[in-house]
Amino acid sequence: MIIQNKTIWTPDNSYLLEYHARIECGEIIVGRELWQELENLKQDIISDAYIYNTDDALLRMNFMENCVRLTKSPFYNKPMVLMLWQKAFIEVVYSFKMADSGFDRFQDILLLIARKNTKSETCSALGLTELVTGPDGADLVCSSNDDNQASIIYDAIDTMRLMIDPESRDTWRNQKCIRCFITNSRCFKLSDRTRNKEGRNIDFAILDESHEMTNNVIAKSIKQSQSLKDNPKFFNITTEGFVNDGFLDDELRKFRAVLHGEDTGIAAERMLPWLYTQDSEAEIWQDESTWQKSNPTLGIVKKWDYLRMQVDLARRSKADRMFVLAKDFNIKVSNSQQWLMEEDFVYPATYDLEDFRGCFALGAVDLSETTDLTCAKILLMRKDDKTKYIHTQYFIPESKLEKADDKAFGAKYSEWARAGHVTICEGNENDLSIVADWFYKLYQDYGIRIIKCGYDQRFAKDFLQRMDFYGFDYEMVYQNKLTLSNAMKLVEADLKDQLVNYNENPVDRWCLGNASMEIDSLGNVMAVKINNQAQRRIDGAVTLIILYEIFRRYRTTLYNKL
Repeated sequence: MIIQNKTIWTPDNSYLLEYHARIECGEIIVGRELWQELENLKQDIISDAYIYNTDDALLRMNFMENCVRLTKSPFYNKPMVLMLWQKAFIEVVYSFKMADSGFDRFQDILLLIARKNTKSETCSALGLTELVTGPDGADLVCSSNDDNQASIIYDAIDTMRLMIDPESRDTWRNQKCIRCFITNSRCFKLSDRTRNKEGRNIDFAILDESHEMTNNVIAKSIKQSQSLKDNPKFFNITTEGFVNDGFLDDELRKFRAVLHGEDTGIAAERMLPWLYTQDSEAEIWQDESTWQKSNPTLGIVKKWDYLRMQVDLARRSKADRMFVLAKDFNIKVSNSQQWLMEEDFVYPATYDLEDFRGCFALGAVDLSETTDLTCAKILLMRKDDKTKYIHTQYFIPESKLEKADDKAFGAKYSEWARAGHVTICEGNENDLSIVADWFYKLYQDYGIRIIKCGYDQRFAKDFLQRMDFYGFDYEMVYQNKLTLSNAMKLVEADLKDQLVNYNENPVDRWCLGNASMEIDSLGNVMAVKINNQAQRRIDGAVTLIILYEIFRRYRTTLYNKL
């Protein structure tokens, strides 16, 4: 029906309005951010500033459902069947036209959606569709921070292409690009490793997993290359991540300002925030029905059992919690938060080192020459006892003993030194050779023999020379996420189960309380200082993690000597 030259759109002829109606009646659950955007768009349909024409959207959806086949198990080679959220999203991207020019309204699109919700498969299919049905002579780009990540979308497009055109009659892939002979359009790959990012002429771009990007170099080069286009499209598709103050954080601030009407400028009008987010962290733990807010395919593609298992892991481990919140619920947890709650590591547990006379132990050190504490630890165990008994000594230069900045964050070096927990080294530097002396004194006084001592390579020369002199065996442990992640998770689990008896060492408590964690896109973690504040020493926590890594490597040897 046409009234005043405008089509009356209803849930019967608009996927956007159908999506809105099903959410409104409670059939579908979304978060407040997506609902706000759908409300905005519903009003925009009737605005005189825009023409709403679904022809371009329907063309693309028809191609996707009738031609595209899926590339991932368990749906491999099955026809693509678009879900309602996908149809609504595609309809919005291609249906809003500027009334004064007729060009597409939306040029800059941000799709924030939890992992395993078909974002890559959806946008790969859309990329192939654009290559085949879009404007002639167009350049398309699949991009990401990492070359391997950029290849995921690019290779999926190629696989979908081959399923449609197995003999490569209408399409072709060479070393540089994928080409469609029907439209004479090309698809390229672009990443941080790509040379000559400038000078391209891009119509359609997909930026995958932008949460890993620390800067806007790739995005800026793409957008600059689109400046002469009438209908450019830039899709930023991602989950939340762990890079603080990176590219995604900046983009989310911009798009949320548009969403809430705080930015109404010319550029803002061309931005589409499509954000699948939770309304709070608390609702995740209290009501699993809310999980759909960040997981629109839950129960269709993403499995309930899988997500329940992930949430169960997150309840028991801070590292898993950070990863699951970010990747499965789009909630970012920064390293400004403590790794452990106080009740996790403050509990009554003491022992007498005399009870371990003549025993074998594992050792670890975190070495520092000047500013940080140096820490040395040993791990002892008893037969048929799961508890790890930790004995520790700290070392600090005399010149740093009264460091005011550290005091402001709870350091009590003089008090701890009087109690015997900290050894004061003369001058401005730690004498790292006396750290090795400490291990030897344990042998002299208690007959405790070190099976293996873990160390990081920094500042280790004098320490290792003295360890060689005493005949101690040692092994390098790199301080990175890949090496220490499992050990850190094991430390957390044992502390929560009160299986770490560190003799109520107050310096240990201070270091553990200062520790946060940094996590990567694979869920690997390592200890960092809260808010990266230098005065929050975490050397005791780091040494404990290194010690646990040595324990992981040599636990059988230790058990055999109990």
